[in-house]
Amino acid sequence: MSSLEKGLYIVSTPIGNLEDITLRAIETLKKSDFILCEDTRHSLKLLNNLNIKSQLIPYHKFNEKKSINKIIQYLNQGKILSLISDAGTPVLSDPGNIIINECIKNEHKIFAIPGPSAVSVAVSLSGFGDKFLFYGFLPKTENELKKSLKKLNMEGFSLVFFAPAIKINFYIKYFKKYFAGRRIFIAREMTKKHETHYRQKIDNLSPFKTQLKGELTVVISPKSKSKLLTTDFVKIEKQVIRYLKNYTVKDIVELVSKKERVSKKIIYNLCIKNKKWRIISQLF
Repeated sequence: MSSLEKGLYIVSTPIGNLEDITLRAIETLKKSDFILCEDTRHSLKLLNNLNIKSQLIPYHKFNEKKSINKIIQYLNQGKILSLISDAGTPVLSDPGNIIINECIKNEHKIFAIPGPSAVSVAVSLSGFGDKFLFYGFLPKTENELKKSLKKLNMEGFSLVFFAPAIKINFYIKYFKKYFAGRRIFIAREMTKKHETHYRQKIDNLSPFKTQLKGELTVVISPKSKSKLLTTDFVKIEKQVIRYLKNYTVKDIVELVSKKERVSKKIIYNLCIKNKKWRIISQLF
């Protein structure tokens, strides 16, 4: 590998198995003047294993704003900096967005050194297809969780979350409420010796009897277009009734089916049903 250009390098590191790091990532980290990392103690396990002696700078959610000026100063001096997270690809539910935007603002180059990601690994293992929405960590409070899951329930893709194992039983209760009829895949300790997968229909999902440890990656299967929850059906029918006052059946079918990701046949039948009732009601 030739000498590195000055700038900031976003370097992916293993999500579990240290052997998953790429050759390019190793060379980049070795040639970096500074490595920004969430937890220096955690990162040293990887870096010592690779005999990387670059200077470490703590960079986490509690100090990232305070660290910006110093980091930009190093970049202004022509230093090479790398950003790593505790595991996987930086910035995805990890610190980094602030410094990236500061680099853009100050016209410093940014380079990606791709590699492992818990998101892509879990999606590929789930069997739910390649279209997905990554949400990150779920809200901790009950009210915020309900709001988020209610909105996410209307998405037509697989949904990917990170969740601390200690809270999984709390989340399961709400998965069953908002994602009924779907399937769930939960991955734990991915790429490690004790990697474990849990697959189940959400309707049959029960709380874990033993306390899991670590961080989990959760994938929810896409919403079936042919299976609508009663609450969704009522909401959609109300839309159809409202639109019938001003739009043609053809326009309503196109508009609502696209908006709600429901088959055109279902929307058409709702239109015909409610159109008939409107005509009958006008006769009496």
